[in-house]
Amino acid sequence: MSKHWIVVADNSSARIFTTDDPQGGLQQIGALEHPEGREHARDINADRPGRSFDSKGKGRHSMGVSVDPMEQELIRFAKQVGEHLKTACQDGRCNRLLLVAGPHLLGHLRQHLDLPADVQVTELEKNLGQYTAHEIRGHLPERL
Repeated sequence: MSKHWIVVADNSSARIFTTDDPQGGLQQIGALEHPEGREHARDINADRPGRSFDSKGKGRHSMGVSVDPMEQELIRFAKQVGEHLKTACQDGRCNRLLLVAGPHLLGHLRQHLDLPADVQVTELEKNLGQYTAHEIRGHLPERL
């Protein structure tokens, strides 16, 4: 089995492919699902913000959130993907990695990707999460 993995991710899923031939087709070997990535911010954070009193005086105001709920879910998913890839590389299942994701998700993946030094990582800024394996292969370099 090839140790070259192609990870195609979007906000709600990450599919892991491999190929035996550098110019051949892709075979899916795994997937990570994150259904929260498909929800709306209003559904993720349905509660009203908390209330707080001013330290001096009688003022009262609502508390805000520091990170948008959708952004927080994206960060959480990037961390999950990063941990999965780290474990796979440490176990010797992967030594070359091609990350394919939209620019925003790819930025979060970079922050949460703590791989061994001998793993070769290549990135491709394309959002191909909804494509089939055959369609994805058409968007990748001719030789992997």
